[in-house]
Amino acid sequence: MKEVLDILDRLYPDTSNQFLNFTTPFEALIATMLSAQTTDIRVNSVTSELFKVANRPEDFCKMDIKEIEDWIKTVGIYKNKAKNIKKTSEILVKDYNSQVPNKKNELIKLPGVGNKTANVVLANAFDIPAFPVDTHVFRLSNRIGMADANNVEKTEKDLERNVPREKWNITHKKLILHGRKVCKARKPLCQTCDLNKLCLYYRSLND
Repeated sequence: MKEVLDILDRLYPDTSNQFLNFTTPFEALIATMLSAQTTDIRVNSVTSELFKVANRPEDFCKMDIKEIEDWIKTVGIYKNKAKNIKKTSEILVKDYNSQVPNKKNELIKLPGVGNKTANVVLANAFDIPAFPVDTHVFRLSNRIGMADANNVEKTEKDLERNVPREKWNITHKKLILHGRKVCKARKPLCQTCDLNKLCLYYRSLND
């Protein structure tokens, strides 16, 4: 496990500017909500303009659903996301003094915020150790052998157990980058992968 983490550190020394752009916890929450079934590049394109006109819960409370839809219509499932952004903003204003909570059990109460979204916000907006498991993290961790699970929940528990807590936030990003660039879903670049000697999936191909 340590060898895998060391290699990832060497391959991806800088993870900045490769994920969602935000300046506040609320912006991080909205960007993460928008990112479901959409690329970070697409979300950043939308939020670069959206956050100029609305980057506080109060701003979205004043907007009607159609206006929010118009701003985010280039992202996937935008109608549902618009409703959730509106409802979440209203709840934050009413119950949280317009502040994004920094506890998972509070975050997952918000409309459109599931376990993964809550973990992303905790890790990225508050620097609280969390291990978000998206499709890349799920695929890579189980291929390599960092986890041995058939669902996201068990994978998250395996990773939390196997990776030092202080490395959770950064390791999830490095796994995503490796998934985007090398360990792809359909045609992983196993032959040129720096992790192949440690990877259980690669070993199985050669057994």
